[in-house]
Amino acid sequence: MTSVLSLLSARRFGWRSALGHSYRHADPAPMRGFSLIELMIVVLIIAVLAAIAYPSYTRHVVKTHRVAAEGCLSEYANYMERYYTTNLRYDEDPATSTAISLPTLDCKSQTAAFYDYSLESVSATAFSVQAVPKGIQLARDTTCGTLKLDQTGTRTPANSDCW
Repeated sequence: MTSVLSLLSARRFGWRSALGHSYRHADPAPMRGFSLIELMIVVLIIAVLAAIAYPSYTRHVVKTHRVAAEGCLSEYANYMERYYTTNLRYDEDPATSTAISLPTLDCKSQTAAFYDYSLESVSATAFSVQAVPKGIQLARDTTCGTLKLDQTGTRTPANSDCW
């Protein structure tokens, strides 16, 4: 009689029993999983796609922030025009003789992490509002930089990619 240990060993290593029966399976189970080469090819493909996609993504994010700032400058210009319609001057309130300042608009709070807004210059008949990039926007948006809009609708910089 063969012991249980010898039977298990025979089955495990494909040995024959004392009666000549083979314990090796005739149809071994197929291998499952991925080889290291297959995994490395997938990692390489993902790395190439990421190397192409990430710069494009950051350009679009910068442009999106810039367009939001342009919209905010337009809102400030509209505010200044409404102020002029009411007071017939841009620079101060005639009733109190106090200098005008830009109000806190909703767009300013939404883009505050990327742009600072101010009146660059203001007189009784003219104004210029500007959006100065800051933080990551300043570092990434080297093409356009500070955006300006005046009472005539003149936009600075005049680069077509910026407006």
